Amino acid sequence: MNFFKQTTLIGIGLIGSSIARALKKNKLSKRIHIYSKTKKTINRAKKLNLGDFYTNNLELSVKNSDLIIICTPLSTYESIMLKIYKHIMADAILSDVGSAKLSVVRIFDKFKKTKFHILPAHPIAGTEKSGPDSGFAELFKKRWCVITPMGKNNSKSLNKLKKLWVQFGSKVEIMNAKNHDKILALTSHVPHLISYSIVSSTLKVNALEKSQIIKFSAGGLRDFTRIAASDSTMWKDIFLSNKKNLLQITEKFEESLKLIKKYIRNNDSQKLKRIFLNTKKIRKLIEKEKQE
Repeated sequence: MNFFKQTTLIGIGLIGSSIARALKKNKLSKRIHIYSKTKKTINRAKKLNLGDFYTNNLELSVKNSDLIIICTPLSTYESIMLKIYKHIMADAILSDVGSAKLSVVRIFDKFKKTKFHILPAHPIAGTEKSGPDSGFAELFKKRWCVITPMGKNNSKSLNKLKKLWVQFGSKVEIMNAKNHDKILALTSHVPHLISYSIVSSTLKVNALEKSQIIKFSAGGLRDFTRIAASDSTMWKDIFLSNKKNLLQITEKFEESLKLIKKYIRNNDSQKLKRIFLNTKKIRKLIEKEKQE
């Protein structure tokens, strides 16, 4: 059941290699082309048998592909597009997996007069690991994939991309890019910002305290370190691409933090308990959605 004759994956890290594995496992593409700028990554992808053709030539990687997915950091998109857009066949689908969509839409919008179909997307799935070894075919199972169509859409191409993600095991949501970035800033980007801040604070203690912190980091801090271990280039790009929403929500977080500090300072147990009970309700709603 090949949905596509040939798929090009530009970038073969966690998400790209997971897509490659999912394509192979479900027999959704007859051929898979893999692009990476480094020979080391190409050689590793070859050893893992992730594709059928491997190259560090962008133009060559997209030739005759009817599906192209950009799986590289957001800061690389524009330079990639400038190199590939003239080499993409008519009626092909160009998509991506970036975590901030408004900046992606603005880049893609410069190429909207092309004969291929541009459908930005964001699979909300991942781990703190990176590189081609870290991927697995089940990464997207029971996770949301948000597609953010831009301008006038080709319904046939949109339905085809939706079906692809459903075959990967994802639940698909269509959303505009502006709303996506606002929601993801709260659900993903700010939690990462807080995690980076908390973990970086451990660098400001003496050696003995640091060793004890690491030794007794079960539970809370351990979970923060998992998030903070995520790919640094990717998250640098996300923060800068979605900075307006990120800064707005960070300000609200700072206000909440000041309020909690005030309740602690004043020994106000009732108000503290009220906050804890309210946040527990949110956790129950998340569990109900099976997103835990």
